[in-house]
Amino acid sequence: MNCRIGIFGAGRMGRLLVQESKKYPNLCLSSVFVRKGLSPALVQILPESAFVTNDLEQFLAHCSLVIDFSLPQALPILLEALSKHPLPLVSGTTGLSVQVCQDLRNLGKQVPVLYASNMSLGMATLYKLASLTAQALKHADIEIVEAHHRYKKDAPSGSALRLGEACAQARGWDFAKACAMRRDAQRQEHEIGFASVRGGDVVGKHEVGFYLDGEYVELRHVVTERSIFAKGALEAAKWLAAQSPGFYGIEHLYK
Repeated sequence: MNCRIGIFGAGRMGRLLVQESKKYPNLCLSSVFVRKGLSPALVQILPESAFVTNDLEQFLAHCSLVIDFSLPQALPILLEALSKHPLPLVSGTTGLSVQVCQDLRNLGKQVPVLYASNMSLGMATLYKLASLTAQALKHADIEIVEAHHRYKKDAPSGSALRLGEACAQARGWDFAKACAMRRDAQRQEHEIGFASVRGGDVVGKHEVGFYLDGEYVELRHVVTERSIFAKGALEAAKWLAAQSPGFYGIEHLYK
C-alpha cells in the first residue's frame, strides 16, 4: 500500500521533496500545506492529484504521514494539530527550543516520530565515528567547525550540536556544561568548542577535530547538493511508516 505523504513547509526543501518523491513508487504525495499562495516554481512540479491547502486540519486529513521542513516557529503549530490528530512525522527543522524537542518526544509516545537535523547517510555515519573517536582518544581536545550558506538562520547548526552531544555522551560528560559556543579566554578542560561559518551558497560542511599534543584527527562531512536531504527524508518516511510508536533518529535507518 502506498504511503500518502503530506509536506509541511513548501519552501526550498519542500520543492526538492516534491521533485524527489516522483522517484519513489511506494510514496504518494497527497497533500501540501502552504501558509500563503503557491510559488510558480512549485506549481510547475506538483502532481495534479496533490491537495494544496492553508487549512491545517484538511492538510492532515489528506495524508497518512507528514514530512516537515518548516521553521522553528511553525513546527509547534503542526505539533499541536498532530497531538489531536496523530500521524507519523519526519521532521528536519532546526533551531528548535527545548520545549519543542520535548513535544516531538511526547508525540512519539502515540505515533512513530523521526527527527534529524541532517538527513544524509554520511552524517549518520559521522555521528557514529565521532562517538567512537571521542571514546578512543579520551584525552584529545574536541573542536567542531561547521559552514553553511549565508541565509541559514541558526548557529551552530543542529548537526554540529548533535555531533557535540555524541562526543559528550561517549565521554560521560554533561553536554550543557561542556558546550562552548564562544571563546574569549583559554580553553577549559572537558570543553567542546564550536565555530560557525556563514557565506555564499555552501550547502553544508561539518568537521570534528580531536587534538592531542603532537598529532590530531579530523573527521569531515561535506554536502555538495541539497537534494541529498530530500532523499534522506523520503527514505526515512518509507522506513518510519512501518515502525511502532517511538522517537527515532536518522541513525536508526542505517543500523
